[in-house]
Amino acid sequence: MGQTTVGTRREACEQPRFDGSKIHLITERTGLPLSVGISGANVHDSQALIPLVKGIPPVRSRRGPRRRKPGKLHADKGYDYAHLRRWLSCRGIRHRIARKGVETSQRLGRHRWTIERTMSWLAGCRRLHRRYERTAEHFLAFTSIACTLICYRRLGR
Repeated sequence: MGQTTVGTRREACEQPRFDGSKIHLITERTGLPLSVGISGANVHDSQALIPLVKGIPPVRSRRGPRRRKPGKLHADKGYDYAHLRRWLSCRGIRHRIARKGVETSQRLGRHRWTIERTMSWLAGCRRLHRRYERTAEHFLAFTSIACTLICYRRLGR
């Protein structure tokens, strides 16, 4: 689970004002994007977790039926809330969320580097580095296209 902020510049009368967007992303263990979403830069990260987990498509497994939920979810301290932990537990998803003030980010780094690498692949797309689109739907569409290209390149190997 990860996010990145993308800035847009709006010209005002005298001073430019910067608005921003966040790209929220859930990847699988090797870094392939499973679910992507966007929100305003002033929206807290924890509000994006539930829609992203619900947006994960069914994934074919080697044995048995398609998996409709992840087995385990790693997240950073921005998602450390009791209601999110309860929501994940009720759905049978094991969570590994860093606790505020207790755990250092060093321990989570063993799993965090895959999401950071995927975020850097997304940042490599010039269209996403700076938001040029006016509507959120267009920006989400280009983000989805970039995630599709990442999957295509990774699976093509």
